[in-house]
Amino acid sequence: MAAQDAALGKAGVSEGAPSSWFARQLALWSQTMEPLRPLSAPRARATAQDASWPLAPELISVSRARRLVTAQVGEWSLNELADTVELLVSEMVTNSLCHARGPVRLNLRVRGSHLRCEVEDTNSDGPVRRTACADAEGGRGMELIDLLAEAWGSSRTATGKTLWFELPVPVPAQTCRPGGL
Repeated sequence: MAAQDAALGKAGVSEGAPSSWFARQLALWSQTMEPLRPLSAPRARATAQDASWPLAPELISVSRARRLVTAQVGEWSLNELADTVELLVSEMVTNSLCHARGPVRLNLRVRGSHLRCEVEDTNSDGPVRRTACADAEGGRGMELIDLLAEAWGSSRTATGKTLWFELPVPVPAQTCRPGGL
């Protein structure tokens, strides 16, 4: 163990703080590469609050993505979000298919009070917000996401990038009984 610590440059350094460039890079790549799964497969086994679908690198996948998220949101009883999720997923999947080469993966999950949607692709370039002319046919996707999502972002991954957005989950209405609180 001491020989390994010395080889990594950790001798005499406090626990948890990599001292050498090699140790820092090893720690960084270990975190980046560990959950690596091909985009042509689901991210993980579906659960009650997590779903993932691989999408073929063809434009017909946009309509499939819309159908999948609409059905899943309905299954989770989040019908109020269906139209917004469908529109934003359509924009993100279209962008991924137009700007990346290779498979795309769509992930949808409910965590706490938020619905998070992710689209993973093989292009590491982040999204570009453009100002579209009034008569332009395209270029408004990121504006729509910015307008309708509570939060959104992009992060690089070992295979490309993940573009995501979050929407607040509607709180079920409390029913009051007559004469009670």
